Amino acid sequence: MSCDWDKLQEKRQNQPRQTPPPSRDEESKDDTGKKKMKNPFQFGGSGGGGNGSPLDSLSLSGGPSKKTLYWVLGAMVLLWFLSGIYIVNPDEEGIVLRFGAYNRTVGPGPHYHLPAPFESVEKPKVTQVLRSEIGFRSMGQEKTFRQGQGRIVPQEASMLTGDENIVNVQFSVQYKIDDPVKYLFNVVNQADVVRNAAEAAMREVIGKSMIDAAITDGKLKIQHDATELLQSILERYQVGVKVLAVQLQDVHPPQEVIAAFKDVASAREDKSRITNEAEAYSNELLPQARGQAAAIHNQAEAYSATRVQGAEGETKRFLALMQEYLKAKDVTRKRLYYEAMEEIMDNVQEKIILPKGTSDRVLPFLPLDNNKKAKSAS
Repeated sequence: MSCDWDKLQEKRQNQPRQTPPPSRDEESKDDTGKKKMKNPFQFGGSGGGGNGSPLDSLSLSGGPSKKTLYWVLGAMVLLWFLSGIYIVNPDEEGIVLRFGAYNRTVGPGPHYHLPAPFESVEKPKVTQVLRSEIGFRSMGQEKTFRQGQGRIVPQEASMLTGDENIVNVQFSVQYKIDDPVKYLFNVVNQADVVRNAAEAAMREVIGKSMIDAAITDGKLKIQHDATELLQSILERYQVGVKVLAVQLQDVHPPQEVIAAFKDVASAREDKSRITNEAEAYSNELLPQARGQAAAIHNQAEAYSATRVQGAEGETKRFLALMQEYLKAKDVTRKRLYYEAMEEIMDNVQEKIILPKGTSDRVLPFLPLDNNKKAKSAS
């Protein structure tokens, strides 16, 4: 065993001694023995003689090639330029901003603007009808408000009328964007501006109206006046909004006196209904009376004309007969006698003719009873 161990030691001693690899400090020294600093921005090469680019070092180290990096960079630039393409819908208008300031307005269709951060675009919906509610908040903007639905806002609804009465007014405003540039840049919180302006306009109109008119038959005038006043206020503010309609949803007095006001309103409605019924009856009766009066008047005029014309005709006939009588008195007298007798005898049912002189010798007997029976039978 010891003999084998001695042989192993001799073998190790006979082998040539290997020098250790030089350290980094030794490699960085030049011929003069001075330590040489390594360039931190230098890639590739050994010792300090390499002057290759970063892309060369990446390619040498097994990373992406220089051509691939150029393609990636070009694709990123292309995508950046393509990000400026945008489409404006038919119900919108495109407002292009350059460095945050208004530059131009474009219509519907595809368009292009400089990519961010140079230009950007706003696309407000200019045809959409917007709705603002004052005095209440409905459960849905598209639902019609009814009493008991939604939430009432008392601080907005309570208003003072011209006769110093308090009335709760709930109404809505329908509007749309008229000038997109003014709408976007002149004011902030456009919906709040419209709501506040509408409340101010309605308070002014209600303040000039009586409570009876506001509750009953004056609502159309209040809506019209409020619409015009609200539009003038928004034009002074240059909001860029066009008011389409102001619609009163509910107008009623405070809860404490609402029963009395309802009784008064019911009495006025009854009065109006009775008045309308009376006017309808009058309108139906008067034309009939006028028609009957006109018919009687026309009949009287016709009878008058007939009598006058008949009298005139008899007069002319008598005058013509008198002229004939003056020409031939005997002939005319006989003709008149015959005509008169013909007219008289025509109405007699039975005729008895006696010879001349018979009445001097005998007493004529006429069967009057038989004549009466014959007449009654006929």
